[in-house]
Amino acid sequence: MALHVMVLQVCVGIVALPVHLLVFLGLWDRVAKRLLPRLLVGITKRYNMELGEEKRKLFSNMTDFTGPSRSLSVLELGCGTGANFQFYPVGCEVTCVDPNPNFRSYLTKSLAENDHINFQRFLVSPGEDMAQVADGSMDVVVCTLVLCSVKEVEAILTEVLRVLRPGGAYYFLEHVTADPTSWMYFFQKVLDPTWKYLGDGCRLTKKTWKYLENAKFSEVKLRHIQAPFKWSPVKNHIIGYAVK
Repeated sequence: MALHVMVLQVCVGIVALPVHLLVFLGLWDRVAKRLLPRLLVGITKRYNMELGEEKRKLFSNMTDFTGPSRSLSVLELGCGTGANFQFYPVGCEVTCVDPNPNFRSYLTKSLAENDHINFQRFLVSPGEDMAQVADGSMDVVVCTLVLCSVKEVEAILTEVLRVLRPGGAYYFLEHVTADPTSWMYFFQKVLDPTWKYLGDGCRLTKKTWKYLENAKFSEVKLRHIQAPFKWSPVKNHIIGYAVK
């Protein structure tokens, strides 16, 4: 089985040779950072069509975590094009963090379409080091389809716990590895070496739920679900929230 995977990985690599050549020359990261926002506009639209109901259910209790200020403060980590804004409660105060400055113009458009939220600021920063966000200043942190692409998941979750106030909540929706005995897992292994470049670091075989279970949250409410994407390598998901 391992030999079959290696052979097919090479085949996929050959098909995607221009990408691997740009990676070798050190040019791909610059290209990907500019291309990704454009690609995500269409991808997130379809994603919200297919998983919109799951997102509505997920965020339906966000106001339960409103702090003493009586105004729900939300930090979205890896905000991208603002695909989650439409599901947020009216009047919440939203701060966005993303390491890619090219998302700024797309956020502006998304905010214009979602004037029920109060936008605070956009910080260009990696999630592993959000020094501009004060300790315990957020009621809610949202992070969807992000942990698949970061190298230091533990560092991200440490920062999440730092910026959350006691009793605050971390909402997540992530694609994860398939069952190791399944054909889907086989295809994930085949695609993974090339997929990580196409998806800006995204890895298909992460067991992200283990990081959440091992983090210092007081409670983790997590479900495994199947996205309705036929033959997609990102079909397997986890969804839920964790309380500090």
